[in-house]
Amino acid sequence: MSDNTFHIRIKKQYAAALIEDLIKVHAVEAIPDEEAIELTEQQKAALDKELVNISSNPDYLLKWNDIKHRFKKP
Repeated sequence: MSDNTFHIRIKKQYAAALIEDLIKVHAVEAIPDEEAIELTEQQKAALDKELVNISSNPDYLLKWNDIKHRFKKP
């Protein structure tokens, strides 16, 4: 069983009905907004700084294949 949590925006009525059906059969769980994790101001500032670095320097981010290669066992 997976413990992943996803936040989604439902854009179509039929999708909302599908989500409701999944909740009824316990395939997904609705989590109230009050259980959502809030970021601290320090965390928000750090993320803002990272976004500036990313937008001003495209090479700031590493390519996924480079990361995989770095951690791949020999």
